[in-house]
Amino acid sequence: MNATTPPVPTPQARPATLMSGADYRDSLRRYKPTVYVDGQLVDSVADAPSLRPGVNALAYTYDFARDPAMAPLALAMQSDRGLTVNRMAHINESAGDLLNKLEAVRLLCQETGCAQRYLMHDALNGIAQVSARLDDAKGGTEHRARFQAYLARVQDEDLSLGVAMTDAKGDRSKRPHQQANPDTYVHVVERNGKGIVISGTKAIVTGAPYMHELLVMPGRNMGAEDADFAVCCAVPIDAPGMTLVSRPAGRPGDKLEHGAALFSRRYGQATAVVIFDRVFVPWERVFYAGQDGEWEHSGVLTYSYATHHRHSCIAARAGFGDLLIGAGALMCEANGFDPGEKSNLREPMVELIKITEGFFACGVAASVYGTPDPYSGSFMPEPVFSNIGKLLMSTQIYDMHRLAHEVSGGLIVALPGPDEDHNPATAATLSEVLRANPAVPYDKRIEVARFIEDLTASYQGGWYSVISLHGGGSPAALKQEIWRNYPVGSKVELVERLLDRGVLHDETRAITRNRQPGRCCDTGCTVPGQPVMVALPESTRKQD
Repeated sequence: MNATTPPVPTPQARPATLMSGADYRDSLRRYKPTVYVDGQLVDSVADAPSLRPGVNALAYTYDFARDPAMAPLALAMQSDRGLTVNRMAHINESAGDLLNKLEAVRLLCQETGCAQRYLMHDALNGIAQVSARLDDAKGGTEHRARFQAYLARVQDEDLSLGVAMTDAKGDRSKRPHQQANPDTYVHVVERNGKGIVISGTKAIVTGAPYMHELLVMPGRNMGAEDADFAVCCAVPIDAPGMTLVSRPAGRPGDKLEHGAALFSRRYGQATAVVIFDRVFVPWERVFYAGQDGEWEHSGVLTYSYATHHRHSCIAARAGFGDLLIGAGALMCEANGFDPGEKSNLREPMVELIKITEGFFACGVAASVYGTPDPYSGSFMPEPVFSNIGKLLMSTQIYDMHRLAHEVSGGLIVALPGPDEDHNPATAATLSEVLRANPAVPYDKRIEVARFIEDLTASYQGGWYSVISLHGGGSPAALKQEIWRNYPVGSKVELVERLLDRGVLHDETRAITRNRQPGRCCDTGCTVPGQPVMVALPESTRKQD
């Protein structure tokens, strides 16, 4: 799909050095993290079979960025540095950047199912925003300068960063400082002239074993009593005192019920619990650590990151939806049917398309209506559309699986395992009786069936459902943000005006607190820093 946005400039000077997928694998071998998978200590992350599908997924993002045909989407111009960088390490400067990021993530996830690296983009943009706000509050430049120096290194070295945000949390009814075991949240245990020392536990860290560094961020708004828990910093993946307890990535095993998984043996996603045991972090890697009122800004970071990440999640699952749409159509053909001629197949196929493109359209709207952050100047997706798109995706992922099953028929569960393909007593008979469309060979039909089984009716299929539901925020969190940001007040005042009630806007009325300006398209080319949609002047919105 192509967004109707100006092409991202590819400057002739100062291009960043971009690693290839092979370079990325080699770079992992220079790190020695403490990683356990299925109870076994991993000697080399880059070479571990249990993690290979995840490493493959990240490696693909590197090769994608080096493809000249993908440059307008995969690369971005960081104008303050005059440098072309990988879009996953870019701070958004326009609504066009948001659209191009959305398209890039969708394409990456069409190939990999979940490219994972986009989380670093979302976190870097959130930290850029909170750093600027901290400087504004303190009347300085320290936080912005520290973040910019770190960002430059990430861009120059083309690093991959994991996001360690969700804490173990302990007793969910208690705040961090009230926990019987403080290590259920990551917190500062010591500050000195050289840096800070942190301890605690982060859960659900996506792709953690095969990242270069982790961005540690608070997972909730903090109060004054929780100041030590309001910490944001960057930690190398092999920092002393850090242990990663990870799930395997994908389904790389050799013997499964239906044979080697056609998709998830190649691409997958690991998640890890990360335990910090007095990990030292030098000040140049600390973006804030709770002191001098910094804890007050933890809510800004969680909100900013969540909005960016929900916007990205929309694109990621649209890429996954593309896989289901293509596989469903292939299965219809292999079964001997044309969905264009059979309404009982056309309707579920269109429903699958409607769901996928419906939540993706919310991502497009969130990009088009994106606005610059007043402190950092970086662009933020519109929060209502971001959260609605993520909510639609989260709650309809199960429908997407069901629809793929509906158009595919029962072969995906009835199909014998691949060992029968080589059984002289059964292979010939199976190849005859399980062939449907004469134009589609038996082996091609069963290949598609096993592909759909891997995506939707396997361990990996269930995994995609769970991460789609809870990754980036549960439905309850999304609904809270939609209600908090939606301009109900504008709708109330519209009806009151039509009813001639003559009620003036009152900021103290709960239902009229949020209002929305009118908008119109800007004219001519959209330049960096200029939104695609701009707010109309206040005077044009007032009623006589």
